[in-house]
Amino acid sequence: MIQERIEEKLQQAFAPLHLEVINESYMHNVPEGSESHFKVIVVSEQFEGMRLIGRHRAVNCALADELANHIHALAIHTYTDAEWQNQQEGAPASPACRGGSKLG
Repeated sequence: MIQERIEEKLQQAFAPLHLEVINESYMHNVPEGSESHFKVIVVSEQFEGMRLIGRHRAVNCALADELANHIHALAIHTYTDAEWQNQQEGAPASPACRGGSKLG
């Protein structure tokens, strides 16, 4: 399963204090059971002192194979422990599907 592979790779790369890998494929126009759209929430001490773009690049690098071959969309939410503790409502919700991933 792609979701499990994503979880394993993010665990190995970031030793996260908190990790969520959410399959959001059901929110899109794809066949039932698809693994094409994900949201990841990664809380790691490795993000201390890193700019947001650097954090996202690091996640993209860790998931390079999945992004090149399996994942259509990836929402990335990265936090330090202190930033995560200050989140009142968790990570933002993903936007509604705009129909860009129709299979044909």
